[in-house]
Amino acid sequence: MFTGLIEATGKVINIDTKPAGARMTVQSEQLDFSDVNRGDSIAVNGVCLTVVDLAEKQFSVDISNETLQRSSLKHYEQQSNQQQRVNLEKAMLPTTRLGGHLVSGHVDGVAEICRIEQSGNAWQFYLKAPLCLHHYIAEKGSVCIDGISLTVNEWVGDLFRLTIIPHTMTQTIMSDYQPGTEVNLEVDLIARYLEQLMRNQTDRVQTGTTVDRAFLEQAGFKTS
Repeated sequence: MFTGLIEATGKVINIDTKPAGARMTVQSEQLDFSDVNRGDSIAVNGVCLTVVDLAEKQFSVDISNETLQRSSLKHYEQQSNQQQRVNLEKAMLPTTRLGGHLVSGHVDGVAEICRIEQSGNAWQFYLKAPLCLHHYIAEKGSVCIDGISLTVNEWVGDLFRLTIIPHTMTQTIMSDYQPGTEVNLEVDLIARYLEQLMRNQTDRVQTGTTVDRAFLEQAGFKTS
């Protein structure tokens, strides 16, 4: 689990794509590697990945084809010679302050930056999300963009608006974004599970199945 508060930025220095997936190496001068070990989870632009190799100020991860298809990582092979910048966050500890929101690192889809406008000392970002994810994105709710915990300010037509303060612009890769940039989008974890619970309840009602003693015993629970 993650908080959506970016600890450091890094750059992709190599990505080796094969039929079974890819291995990517990320270098960072900012990330604290003192407590990073093989097998640890690090969110790279919001994608939870497992460290498989470590070297001086860099780490390598394996990426499945499922992850490549669902995230913006699929574009990194074309851009690897440009050393793509990425947001980095190590997995949270039980003692970590939850300054953002609960982030799983499981990307739901890719959103597109459509418009950027400066407003005072902040910037307004307008993003287009896949239609199938719209109902998860609520005004004043949370979304995760490339691993950054952000608040949705409003829907404007089919775009949702984010207000980005200077600190976020300087501490993350958001200053690199341009109209047309594709970013990883993770919707609110609670909304995702709530929908599944409601769907299951609807299915039980439609099929006449209720959660009673007989249902629990059939599922393997002891009720006496």
